[in-house]
Amino acid sequence: MMKKKIKGRVILFAVLFFVYFILAARPVPRETILTPKWINSLESDNTINLNEAARSGNSQTHLFPFTLGYHFGYIDTSGQFAVNKIKTGDIYLSENMWTEHPPEPSVIEIKNIEGETIINIDNPMGYPFLLDNRVFIVGSEQNSLSEIDRNGNVLWTYEFGSILIDIDAAAGLVAAATIEGIVEILNTEGKRVYIFQPGGSRQEIIYGCAISRDGTRIGIISGHDPQRFLLLEKFGVDESEYRVVYHESLGRGFIRSVRISFIDQDRRVVYERQGGINCYNIRSRRSIFIPLEGEVAAIDNSGDRGMMFLITKNMYQPMQKELIGIRLLRDRRILNSQSGNIPTVFLKAPFKSEDVYLGRRQAGSGSVLVVGGGAALIAFDLEEK
Repeated sequence: MMKKKIKGRVILFAVLFFVYFILAARPVPRETILTPKWINSLESDNTINLNEAARSGNSQTHLFPFTLGYHFGYIDTSGQFAVNKIKTGDIYLSENMWTEHPPEPSVIEIKNIEGETIINIDNPMGYPFLLDNRVFIVGSEQNSLSEIDRNGNVLWTYEFGSILIDIDAAAGLVAAATIEGIVEILNTEGKRVYIFQPGGSRQEIIYGCAISRDGTRIGIISGHDPQRFLLLEKFGVDESEYRVVYHESLGRGFIRSVRISFIDQDRRVVYERQGGINCYNIRSRRSIFIPLEGEVAAIDNSGDRGMMFLITKNMYQPMQKELIGIRLLRDRRILNSQSGNIPTVFLKAPFKSEDVYLGRRQAGSGSVLVVGGGAALIAFDLEEK
């Protein structure tokens, strides 16, 4: 009887997702094929394969770290869970490490994907961040940052002049933004190598920052009234030499953290703005505004092959979400375009869920897109033909 209930629940998830993600979707361009792959219930851990490729087991294995509702863990491209747990505390997941801890932890355990404790941090006096395969502790007063080694010892600690708002790490560097409107770059030894204060707004808080994977560029969302996007580039051999190469006013702006990330192998930067998102192309030095209905709830940070996906939420109907697929113009098309560089929205699929998840990984000649809602994850193969 129990197996029948579980099977029936998973089938119900499948039907609901097909209604919202397939029947409600707009046609995908001929060169892009979007094929349902599998669906899995977080409650039953029972994968239903949806195409021959998934049934044959030919998928490459890449793990997606996810949090959805009361669950968190890792799932691979074939729909099998490496970790699937119910949350009992605060969660932080990275590509290959995770931790769960109470609001005021006396001990923090960092675990690998197999669930083995690999780092014990005694008396952390703060909260963990797992970035760039490194372990950091933000102090309980939110004005200090420490890096922790594999033995649980503090490598270095850096004290900031005010409360930290956002942190990113890549290429051995850490970009830290504060409530006073300052961005500081720290090296692997925890020493400040660059400091920048954009200014130019009535309120000078930094609402978001991101560092490119190679560490050569920094993207910043700065201030309120007006809010601005700034891109900094390294221009010399010294690690402390950055300069502003682009800035743009985003209007009055948000009074909250703003999503910003480098995508498409650092070829573009995407960031929120009121009424939609902007996508800045680093090669062409152009910013494209993509209008959206609702605010961004999740974003695909890969942007692989000129495609990106995101999920929006309706501010007046919190359960109403929409999966959106966007085809961005190729660099040569942007450079030759006389039509205003308008991207193509090739997918719009509404669905209802309180919480959402969105992830994407390269697999073979294409990629796998995983979308989560309710208590289920569903995967699609994306191939260009």
